[in-house]
Amino acid sequence: MSENNSHNNVGLDAKGLQYAFLAGAKSIEEKKDYINELNVFPVPDGDTGTNMTLTITAAAKEVAAITEPTFANVTKAMSTGSLRGARGNSGVILSQLIRGLCKGLEDKTEITTDVIAAAFERAVATAYKAVMKPKEGTILTVAKGLSDKATELAKAKKTPLEFATEVLEYGREVLDKTPDMLPVLKEAGVVDSGGEGLMTILEGAFAALTGKVSYDFSNGYDSEGVGTNSDRPAPDASGLRMSNSLGIDRKSIDTSHIKYGYCTEFIIILEKDFPKSEEEKFKSFLLSIGDSLVVVADDTICKVHVHTNHPGQAFEKALEYGSLTSMKVDNMREEHREKVITEAEKAAAGVSTSNAKIGNDEFEGHNVSIANDEKHEEDKADSEKQKEYGFIAVSVGQGMNDIFKDLGVDHLIEGGQTMNPSTEDMLNAIEKVNAKTIYILPNNKNIILAANQAKDLTEDKEIVVVPSKTAPQGIAALIAFDAQSSSEDNLANMISDMDNVKTGQVTYAVRDTTIDGKTINAGDIMGIDDNGIQSVSTDLVEATRKLLENMVDDDSELISIYYGAEVKEEDAKEFENYVTETYEDCDVEFNYGGQPIYYYILSVE
Repeated sequence: MSENNSHNNVGLDAKGLQYAFLAGAKSIEEKKDYINELNVFPVPDGDTGTNMTLTITAAAKEVAAITEPTFANVTKAMSTGSLRGARGNSGVILSQLIRGLCKGLEDKTEITTDVIAAAFERAVATAYKAVMKPKEGTILTVAKGLSDKATELAKAKKTPLEFATEVLEYGREVLDKTPDMLPVLKEAGVVDSGGEGLMTILEGAFAALTGKVSYDFSNGYDSEGVGTNSDRPAPDASGLRMSNSLGIDRKSIDTSHIKYGYCTEFIIILEKDFPKSEEEKFKSFLLSIGDSLVVVADDTICKVHVHTNHPGQAFEKALEYGSLTSMKVDNMREEHREKVITEAEKAAAGVSTSNAKIGNDEFEGHNVSIANDEKHEEDKADSEKQKEYGFIAVSVGQGMNDIFKDLGVDHLIEGGQTMNPSTEDMLNAIEKVNAKTIYILPNNKNIILAANQAKDLTEDKEIVVVPSKTAPQGIAALIAFDAQSSSEDNLANMISDMDNVKTGQVTYAVRDTTIDGKTINAGDIMGIDDNGIQSVSTDLVEATRKLLENMVDDDSELISIYYGAEVKEEDAKEFENYVTETYEDCDVEFNYGGQPIYYYILSVE
């Protein structure tokens, strides 16, 4: 490969593919704000540019770490990294395009126009299959246009430079036509943001390969661009000094009840066949040196969690199946000491006064009780059997979190509007819930695909994705759950109850736009229900009242309102009085949600 990475007259080799992918990731990272601006809905959401950037960056870090690139290891890093890092619908679709593309390239020795055309076709088929109801005028349409043109030009025996130039030009033509396919794009005067993101990645890769731009990825790839984070300062140890200043003897804290001291996690990038029989042998070995074992594998990666006294032995065994990444070892005995010290500090602060000092005997007695409580909890966790079912919910805001916990949710994933959790976040949550069947409630339409992707990557537990698009739908679904029913019946009943819920959300506009015949200016307050934007005003109360008026009809029986972190309690109480007096035929429930960004979340049943 030449110094400027030009591949005008020859097919692309593995090093060139590695460089092109990293350059494409860098390109969208640089332009993500512009892509975010193309989003039609002007809400402060986890936008397309951000989601696609986070998705491809997760893969770029793994790709950049490869020192001796081959098509096998580069495509595997591209595929597995993007699958785990996928966020939002646009990120999941991008990860599926990358996955399909990599399936068409993994066993090649050189990328020619014929090879890339076939790989494009496989990428499109994979992405379309992942979306339940594909919509034209989106990233899928642009990807299909690129694939069709690539197939046509490959038959025409174009040179690689002519081929790439004409395919990208046609991709732009298709993107420019997306407003004619989706009226909402035409009204807003923008092209599809996901399609723009895809073109940005491919055009960035092409610019780097033809020498129009140049990057140095020799030090890796991070979220700031190129280079590594090795120059970051060491973590501040002030907390440790503070603990010691209380006079706590760290060595005296009992950790003998912790049988296996190291929480060990890693991912195997599989480089040989890993059938069920081999997976069982691997699990047996890990159980011989530890416990709390979770192994999740597909055809390309295997994610492992185990508690052991010998992390090195786990790593050595894993290396028999492939290369390792995302390795993490935590000393649970040390973490236990830190937790006991923290609890002791809280206790000390709680019983001290401005003129009083805690005596050594009193403090030591309290310290012992904490240690015993911790031991009891550890023993309880060790003996706890796997439950029949468990729940994971995506939530944000302390009030919302408390509501979901009260309804029996085992694990909460922080996220939602401003930061869509990734597939990896879902997989980590699944590992933490000790249940045979786990129900996931995304509570956001932009998170459902990531939840389904996590489901597809999980083999040792039954995962049921409840397609809740809002927090009120998730609450209704949990209330409908019946422990005596099958997972299939429960899913049907939960969806049925969700369908009876109308949801409204009140937030502010982050950009000027025109949508649904409404002219919206940045800073305006918008009332949005399941059918779109229903009210626009400069006044919060007016926008919320109009939204609620649009949602309530003669069949409505229950109005639930959750007020956000930015709403004062007295203002919320005043609005509650208005709702109670105005809709006297409905039961009214008012709760603190504590959610950011959204002033009110309304639910009408």
